Amino acid sequence: MNSRIIIVNVIRWFLLLFVQIFLLKNMGFYDLSTPFIYVLFLLLLPFGIPNIVLYLLAFGTGLTLDAFYDTMGVHATACVVLAFVRISFISISLNRDAIDDPEPSLSYMGFQWFSLYAFLCVIAHHFVLFFLETFRLTEVGYTLMRCGLSCVFTLLIILLVEFIFYRRTPR
Repeated sequence: MNSRIIIVNVIRWFLLLFVQIFLLKNMGFYDLSTPFIYVLFLLLLPFGIPNIVLYLLAFGTGLTLDAFYDTMGVHATACVVLAFVRISFISISLNRDAIDDPEPSLSYMGFQWFSLYAFLCVIAHHFVLFFLETFRLTEVGYTLMRCGLSCVFTLLIILLVEFIFYRRTPR
């Protein structure tokens, strides 16, 4: 990995966490839908990143958010689950040796692949996040509704950000 990719990802980490903590933390729709844009950092990490580094970055990102949200390890657990789903999806859907693209983004992988990838990762993250946050089975309907609405809201913002920074590349 070259230094340019590392610098871009460090800036992306600070920027997305800043937006999440200071802008989106209190933004919600009747406490039913909360956007979590910080997962985009984990989604856009390069394909060649070692799995242990990905898990450590996911855990550190979640722990940082837990410090600001006053949740004890909920975001860290959800981010580690997201990293696991990311590794599984990429290993099933792509041949890592044949990949010339540096990162999984809309520009390089196309709308259909990226939207499925983002959907699976976000749904796994939100499912774990909201069920650990509630931690009761008596509110399953409410928790599933929060999870679904937050997934839609988060995916719309992720796709919007990806379309803003979209670069047309020849395939």
